[in-house]
Amino acid sequence: MRNDHSSRDARHPRASRAVHDELPLSRRRFLAAAGALGAAAWLAPRRLLATDLVNPEMSLLAPGIVERIRKAAATEPIEVQKLRGNLVALLGNGGNVVALPGDDGALLIDGGIVGPRVAEALATVTRAPIRHLVNTHWHFDHTDANAWHHAHGAAIVAHAKTRAHLATATRVADWDFTFPPSPAGALPQSVLTDEREMRINGARVRLAHYPAAHTDSDLSAHFADADVLHVGDTWWNGIYPFVDLSTGGSIDGMIRATERNLATASAETIVVPGHGAVGDRAALARWRDMMVAIRERVATLKQQGRPLAAVVAAKPTAAFDATYGGGIIGPDFFTRIVYESV
Repeated sequence: MRNDHSSRDARHPRASRAVHDELPLSRRRFLAAAGALGAAAWLAPRRLLATDLVNPEMSLLAPGIVERIRKAAATEPIEVQKLRGNLVALLGNGGNVVALPGDDGALLIDGGIVGPRVAEALATVTRAPIRHLVNTHWHFDHTDANAWHHAHGAAIVAHAKTRAHLATATRVADWDFTFPPSPAGALPQSVLTDEREMRINGARVRLAHYPAAHTDSDLSAHFADADVLHVGDTWWNGIYPFVDLSTGGSIDGMIRATERNLATASAETIVVPGHGAVGDRAALARWRDMMVAIRERVATLKQQGRPLAAVVAAKPTAAFDATYGGGIIGPDFFTRIVYESV
């Protein structure tokens, strides 16, 4: 999946510099702008807290967290960020959305939680109606708006297992929530099990399935000509990730997915995570190193026969908490996810 990047600076010099110049500031902007539940980036809003500790009510273990995030998405601001060429990111209504407008109608990679608000944000940069939607996986913060987008003319593409999860009652134990079957209009009309290349608005978009990582249904979307890579929830930039053990996710799968993302990206690739600020290969590599180090520490302690409580007490994430511990996934929660994965 690697491409020849030798002429990229000549094709996109101004856009490339603009995005990379913004990267050091983007996490700070998100922390300042995220709403009370961080539906955009799932980050703790430090402006609301006396310390950098995560608000316990924001934890994914908190009662009613799914409905709280849905409610927040109805009012939180959506940031429109130019990426490269015609591509824009819509940040602030669930998982990060990438949009490609054009004569074929706009393509969305993920559709957010509240469809009308996503469409209104996109309308600030294009009049193109939304005609194509790709789900990177089945979780509600990426697919809740499916039915609305489909009712307004969008054809939905996803992995076959995304459709299967949406079509049946699916429980996420960590959220203490069982999602009922979605209405027919929310189900993907077209599914893939491996890879597919789409040609829309003069662009090549390569969709590829990861072996089970964040869930068992994750897809990446690589805009090959612009070299923008949306990796869904296989990357949570600047924060510890949630890994859905209930539907096939694992820490080893997340590490493998990140290795593949690194093999696909070059130093010039714009990498869009499922949550957190738009980033690049260097940030992704640091995040990979964090996961590998914590995985090894937790696995070693578990192999020594230590129970979960003792492993959590040992603080295996301590070296990384200042950088990655300020989001909705706290260090103890992430330690438990890793412990149950290895």
